[in-house]
Amino acid sequence: MKNFLKKYKSELIAGFILWVLLAFCNNSHAQTNTVSSTSSTVSGTTTVDRTPSTASAPSVVINNQDVCSVASSMAIQSQILGIAGGTTSRDLNCERLKLSRALNRMGMKVGAVALLCQDERVFSAMEMAGTPCPYMGKIGLEAAKAWAENPEKRPDYDKWLKDNEIETEEIITDEGAFSIFSIFLFLLLL
Repeated sequence: MKNFLKKYKSELIAGFILWVLLAFCNNSHAQTNTVSSTSSTVSGTTTVDRTPSTASAPSVVINNQDVCSVASSMAIQSQILGIAGGTTSRDLNCERLKLSRALNRMGMKVGAVALLCQDERVFSAMEMAGTPCPYMGKIGLEAAKAWAENPEKRPDYDKWLKDNEIETEEIITDEGAFSIFSIFLFLLLL
């Protein structure tokens, strides 16, 4: 037995130290949100805050009030990733009104009306009032005649097609009559 102890003395000491260390170690297999402490002299509370960050939508600033743009921004946040963005969009009707107003101030009244007439609502209102929109420099009855000759250039062309649709009756042409006659003749010969 003495030979055994002499031969494996260093291995036995290392094994004993390892056993002592393992005996006093706590194994943890899962992470929990609970924090606890035990102390005989100090008592206290530990709070763990695990709220995710917040994505803030950027402010898109339009400095001038006389601009026909609308700002919009948006943000979305998950526990891992946050995305934010902003943009502006143009208001084309606002631009049309401002341009028309500028043309009118410069004395270009026909140009101002022609610009407004690009909107199908204004075009229709002018037509209902009996004052057709200008067409290629023509005004009044000449413009009305030009619009009638070129309806595809109207801003409300799709609506105009539906309103002015000509109902066609089924008319039997010579070719149609010949094909019907051919079918009857074929059926008689069978």
